[in-house]
Amino acid sequence: MATILLVDDDDQVRMMLSEVIAKEGHTMVEAADGNQAVRLYDPDTIDLVITDIVMPEKEGLETIREIRAVNPDVRIIAISGGGRIKPEDYLDWANRIGVDRTFAKPVRRVDLLKAVNDLLGVEVA
Repeated sequence: MATILLVDDDDQVRMMLSEVIAKEGHTMVEAADGNQAVRLYDPDTIDLVITDIVMPEKEGLETIREIRAVNPDVRIIAISGGGRIKPEDYLDWANRIGVDRTFAKPVRRVDLLKAVNDLLGVEVA
């Protein structure tokens, strides 16, 4: 299966999403912020990035831009629970910089898994 980089500053959200996706057979690499994500991102091993938008240190939009600078073709899913503005506003900005899918938190398990499988080209029975 694929190797997925999951970036979220909320330990519980990161653990839950990682567990859900790993049950599908994917290898998970976790980062607690954008700085760590950029350090961990390897275009030769990471097939997909899922990142929160609102995070301390380095927020998701900047993280997406830096990862895209390394690999413009990497598939990216952006998620957001909002912050000073509505989640949809953050996700609109993520769409403008070219992410492949966006989700407002809380993310429905079935929707996230479908997006992951679609972006990876995985056939689900």
